[in-house]
Amino acid sequence: MISTEYTEYAVESILALCKINSPSGFTVKAIQYLQENLESMGFNPYTTNKNALICDLGGEGEPLLLAAHVDTLGAMVRSIKGNGRIRLTWIGGFAGNFVENENVTIITRNGKEYTGTIHLINAAAHTYRETDSMSRNDVNLEVIIDEVVKTEADVLHLGIRPGDIVAFDPRTIYTPSGFIKSRFLDDKASAGIQIALAKYVMEQKIALNRKVYIMFTPYEEVGHGASSGIPRDVVEMISVDMGAVGDDLKTDEYKVSICAKDSGGPYDYNLVSALIEVAEREKLNYAVDIYPYYGSDVEASLRAGYDLRHGLIGPGVFASHSYERTHITGIENTLTLLASYIA
Repeated sequence: MISTEYTEYAVESILALCKINSPSGFTVKAIQYLQENLESMGFNPYTTNKNALICDLGGEGEPLLLAAHVDTLGAMVRSIKGNGRIRLTWIGGFAGNFVENENVTIITRNGKEYTGTIHLINAAAHTYRETDSMSRNDVNLEVIIDEVVKTEADVLHLGIRPGDIVAFDPRTIYTPSGFIKSRFLDDKASAGIQIALAKYVMEQKIALNRKVYIMFTPYEEVGHGASSGIPRDVVEMISVDMGAVGDDLKTDEYKVSICAKDSGGPYDYNLVSALIEVAEREKLNYAVDIYPYYGSDVEASLRAGYDLRHGLIGPGVFASHSYERTHITGIENTLTLLASYIA
């Protein structure tokens, strides 16, 4: 296993990233956090026009790109109602009941922030019979702003407009037993793993077995995160995302997941086999699984026309796209698999 200090650094980075609001398209602060940390290590990362962050870790030949995404689920102000409440439009795919009663931050174009809560439009059980049967969607859920507002004009006076970002409270907790509970472990868990990998490579002066880039993308949750900006010499790409937990799957919060197939079809057979071989050699706690309702950054790259061998790994994450949970051992197994694969 990789040294404990790098696993702990990964966890520290995950906790910090989870607390930075970064719904798709609003990722500047998360990217800045990663860029500053990479620069402090001695790397020279750069951003693309789309605000993806890329960093060359060194090495020669057969270039490999590891890609994690820093964008998350979230919402935007769709419209302001006559009673001063806000109708939302979702950013990314999730069930409305996953965010009902969640605290949020509304971020205006001029940088002001206001808090609020997502509620059902008929929220009081003592007043409305239909509270248990109404669909939880972007029609029946609304934001109640924590300001004295009673009309649309009141809200406009605050500077809130359609198109403003609505970020969900991550509720990030790290338990003494090693569990990380938070929204957005998809994919800030793997973003933290990647920056810990960079720290390991630099500090331990690791002799890489090929040229290695890491990438952090800003639009994965809406389908086009790594569809552009990939260095031209890359021949192999691994999405470092999350392993889904549930049903007949073998992945859990303590394992590194190696995905053989998802909604986009099979991943590269030889690459998946190579990852399994490394996991076996290092005696890692791992699983190989099929994810029927899953897409990744590397698939966006393939659809954009890149000619790449492609794979997907990540720590097991319970309750994906809801209030998620993973464990430090899942982080450790994933970080060790990556470190062993590139050295």
